[in-house]
Amino acid sequence: MKRERPHATWPPSPAVGYLAAFGLSLAMAVGNSLARFAYALVLPAMRDDLAWSYTQAGALNTINAVGYLAGAFVAVASIRRLGPKLPFYIGLWATAITVLATAFVRDFTAIAAVRTLTGIAAAYVFVTGGVLAASVFPHDARRAASAIAIYFAGGGLGLLVTALTIPWLLEVRGDAAWPEAWLLLGGMCLVMSLLATLAARPVAVAPPVRHPTPWAKGPLTPLYFGYGCFALGYFAYMTFIVAWMREQGLGSTDIAIVWAALGLSTILSLQIWAKPFAAWPAGRPFAAVMATVGIGAALPLVGGGLPVMIASALLFGCFFMVPGALTAYIKASLPPVLWGEVFASFTLVFSILQCFGPAATGFLADHTGSLAAGLGVSAGILLVGAVAGLSQRPIERM
Repeated sequence: MKRERPHATWPPSPAVGYLAAFGLSLAMAVGNSLARFAYALVLPAMRDDLAWSYTQAGALNTINAVGYLAGAFVAVASIRRLGPKLPFYIGLWATAITVLATAFVRDFTAIAAVRTLTGIAAAYVFVTGGVLAASVFPHDARRAASAIAIYFAGGGLGLLVTALTIPWLLEVRGDAAWPEAWLLLGGMCLVMSLLATLAARPVAVAPPVRHPTPWAKGPLTPLYFGYGCFALGYFAYMTFIVAWMREQGLGSTDIAIVWAALGLSTILSLQIWAKPFAAWPAGRPFAAVMATVGIGAALPLVGGGLPVMIASALLFGCFFMVPGALTAYIKASLPPVLWGEVFASFTLVFSILQCFGPAATGFLADHTGSLAAGLGVSAGILLVGAVAGLSQRPIERM
């Protein structure tokens, strides 16, 4: 009797599959929005209360990125030996705990150590969560693209939740209340981690592979280059855009509105980009998302007023769809047994290059007296990545 494929009986209905994708999306909110990007909201208060320079502030996100690099490197071997689920659970709960721990340290070195651990754990979540999301509808390309878009749009939910809480907390309690902000973020991480864990349990995935499976990296060179540009360009915006708005005289209400627009854009992006993920060929979805994000990153240089910043946030908010486009391409081009390893290899490249963005932007800000130079360079790099994505050709599924 022919052995049934593990994916054949799950999900039992499209509604269950979409519900699982939404639950998994909470892991994206934890590992990225709450653990990493919310730092931009808390950063001005921490910088003022702890008397940091821009270089120190940027260095903390670079340190976090170094941890992310280490996590991505180890994730390759972990997925191969254990499959994606166990590393997903470990990374998810470790992320929540380290976010909570940030509230209890004030020394720069201690905070740096905690942020390093957060980066390691968040990388596990990012790599393994993408594999789980791609596994929800293994034999339905249209619904699979929607599930992937839903998963990455979870980052927008995290941005929206933080926009509705953190700025108001710091406005009412003052800069010295930044530990309370991390307590709140940690509590939200714990709740979302529980829900994401429950969502991941029934998802069927390819079994672990004890030995590496050969695959050609050369045909993916344009996407590697484009994703590297994304790593270099996006993190500067997400680290310093709140500080930039403060420089331009925007208050806490304005910052909350812009951050909420960023999150709302990411949530709405799943409606905009799911169809291109499924229908557009080769690297076009990746290029289109990168171009949108690059234009959004460049807009603050036109002016720092609230309308310009809202427009910037609405365009830049598609940035979670960049890895979504990459995941959709990998799913369409490679067999399931390779998804985790290939996605981890892209995350490794991403992790190496994102280490340079925040520190370089902070360095330029300290030496020019403004964040404009660093933000301008990052926007240009994102647009270069869009051009690279256009040159990616289809490859035959292995």
